[in-house]
Amino acid sequence: MSEVAHEEPVTAARTARTPETPLPYERLKAFEGQPAATAAVGKDPVNAPMIRHWCEAMGDANPAYQGPDAIAPPTMLQAWTMGGLSGHTDRSGAFDALFALLDGAGYTSVVATDCEQEYLRPLRPGDEITFDAVIEAVSERKTTKLGVGHFVTTRMDVRADGEPAGTHRFRILKYAPHARQARQASPVREAPHARQNPPAAPAASAPSAPPAPRRPRPVINRDNAGFWAGVAGNRLLIQRCTGCRTLRFPWLPGCSRCGSPEWDTVEASGAGTVFSYVVLHHPPFPAFDPPYAVGLIELAEGVRMVSNVVGVPHDRVRIGMPVRLDFQRVDEEFELPVFRVTAGGEG
Repeated sequence: MSEVAHEEPVTAARTARTPETPLPYERLKAFEGQPAATAAVGKDPVNAPMIRHWCEAMGDANPAYQGPDAIAPPTMLQAWTMGGLSGHTDRSGAFDALFALLDGAGYTSVVATDCEQEYLRPLRPGDEITFDAVIEAVSERKTTKLGVGHFVTTRMDVRADGEPAGTHRFRILKYAPHARQARQASPVREAPHARQNPPAAPAASAPSAPPAPRRPRPVINRDNAGFWAGVAGNRLLIQRCTGCRTLRFPWLPGCSRCGSPEWDTVEASGAGTVFSYVVLHHPPFPAFDPPYAVGLIELAEGVRMVSNVVGVPHDRVRIGMPVRLDFQRVDEEFELPVFRVTAGGEG
């Protein structure tokens, strides 16, 4: 293993660097090609319960994922390699050293940006999963809306019972968030006579309250712009494939059943039931007031969507509760679809 992989962790105190003092790019680029994991083993073989849970959560009723000859949905490729809350013990020293170097330089925040997958063979229940991962690329310093940082791409080569099964590329941004600058009042120049005739001191007034934090805005792109246009008009629109007439939610560029890229929309009636839910207590986040209930709502049309459940205390939400679509204004310019428990539904 190269010297890079053995480099001891770099701390903020040792480097004394800030994002305004860029790391030498050669140090970061030296990590490219270093292993992130070697001969790692999936914690569980491919299995039917995980496949069923995935399909239920995604609303995917493809018959290929059911029955005695079922295969796993291809997009589950990464799921079989994940370490869960206890993590993996197979991660390499090079991976830890790279992250320690970035953390020590002030790039302490992380956000996943995208992934790419290539499928080489179907995965079936009973397949034992192993994988190798490599640090494929570390970008030069980039400036983004979130802050300045470096993109790190890892490539994972997945095997099933020793045979190549697929490739998973995962890209993250390690960044330093933009500093929040307090607004300062412009200094006021004194008039020439001000020192001779000072004005009476104004009465002390209470400091003005800071503005209430605003809800995060959704990322609107060409694939979901129609949905948010509907919300702006207090309409909940569901995509419908014009090829096989299958309804789908969330909005996607193509049909997962027949592959057609053509679609139109139907307006949801607004009726639904709580299919599942969680109560959020932690972590606290500005503009939200925990605890609150977030539900997976099964609409009367058959599709499911995630939204807040309102109208009853969070600890009285129950699976099967009837709910009705409502639009909740969260600030002066933004409304969100929520689901309100109907009269008598709280039992």
